[in-house]
Amino acid sequence: MTTPIELARVDLRGRTPAIAELRSALPRGGVDVDSVLHHVRPVVEAIRDRGVEAALEYGERFDGVLPAAVRVPAAELEKALDQLDSTVRAALEESIARARRVHADQRRTDKVTEVVPGGTVTERWVAVERVGLYVPGGNAVYPSSVVMNVVPAQTAGVGSLVVASPPQVRFGGLPHPTILAAAALLGVEEVWAVGGAQAVALLAYGGVDTTGAALEPVDLITGPGNIYVTAAKRLVRGLVGIDAEAGPTEIAVLADATADPVHVAADLISQAEHDVLAASVLVTDSAALADAVDAALNAQLPVVKHAHRVREALSGRQSGIVLVDDIEQGLRVVNAYAAEHLEIQTRDAAAVAARVRCAGAIFLGPYAPVSLGDYCAGSNHVLPTAGCARHSSGLSVQTFLRGIHVVEYTEAALKDVAGHVVALSHAEDLPAHGQAVTARFEALS
Repeated sequence: MTTPIELARVDLRGRTPAIAELRSALPRGGVDVDSVLHHVRPVVEAIRDRGVEAALEYGERFDGVLPAAVRVPAAELEKALDQLDSTVRAALEESIARARRVHADQRRTDKVTEVVPGGTVTERWVAVERVGLYVPGGNAVYPSSVVMNVVPAQTAGVGSLVVASPPQVRFGGLPHPTILAAAALLGVEEVWAVGGAQAVALLAYGGVDTTGAALEPVDLITGPGNIYVTAAKRLVRGLVGIDAEAGPTEIAVLADATADPVHVAADLISQAEHDVLAASVLVTDSAALADAVDAALNAQLPVVKHAHRVREALSGRQSGIVLVDDIEQGLRVVNAYAAEHLEIQTRDAAAVAARVRCAGAIFLGPYAPVSLGDYCAGSNHVLPTAGCARHSSGLSVQTFLRGIHVVEYTEAALKDVAGHVVALSHAEDLPAHGQAVTARFEALS
């Protein structure tokens, strides 16, 4: 007989801990990226030195298959799309359409500011030249991650992009066909059959494929992955840009007595389904709801496909229930926690959500579960984890854009401000800075 599950509880009722104490008291798992750097560094260095040869060697060791080449032939992309289940294709097409609608409104336009007559600063937005979009292939297949990475990159105007995803033994060394089909639907022509840390390294350094074709390095790498992918991203950061160091996925639900415990339990389970390290946290001012959610979890678990994985995630130190005095205190808790995904299931959920300052994405009310955002809300599901929502945003069009200031001053406008430039240059003991301005007028006189 399976032992009933009961989420661990943190009781904050009747006390107001300082922020530092609060953060340490909340359920939090995470991974220690430093602990695997010594494993990942040789992989990255080997690929830096030996390129594709090393990438394929590590791929064979870790993925159990040796592709004939890194780049997936165009015919395989077309074949995967042709053979894609019609229901899945329709769902992907709807997901793409909604994501494009949302991300189109994120596109920035150039802005010219006239600082003074004759002096302007233009902020020009330029897309990154080439990006590598990583799509994992571990416990699940993630065509949705293809959508979430590719759509904002395309909307930003990225001219060259490559999707990298692990080769699969059962598909002859190709990435999962649903990944290939999603790429084809989006018009992606370049897909690499390489995964893990070796994919990140090859994206960063480039190489020459077994066919003799060049695999050009990228300027930016985005997309989630396991701890080894994250460690590799840390090691190549600087050589290339990265979106974030993603940790295990997480959900927090802020709920009061009006919430349906069946809905809350289902949403906690759906997040725990990702990984044994996934975090599922309920924050509530209702002990009765907490008890009901525990009961609902045990009622639903017997019919969950990945029950063992879910049970382990829910039993881990990263998951639990936080009891608070009221929603006011609950808001303080969820802002300190800064969840990747935050559901608000309370009275007047919109007003409560308006006071949230730290979350990757917020899902309002009983009919906006996180799984909607994973697939078809139109929002992006590549979001900051491990409390990084306190300072970082999720993937967006902006991720793939660079702002460049273009400064243009006339002779008169420069002459008018020359004295201030000289004064500040002397204040900083950099007099040649001022001379670079005055020299222009000395030469004219």
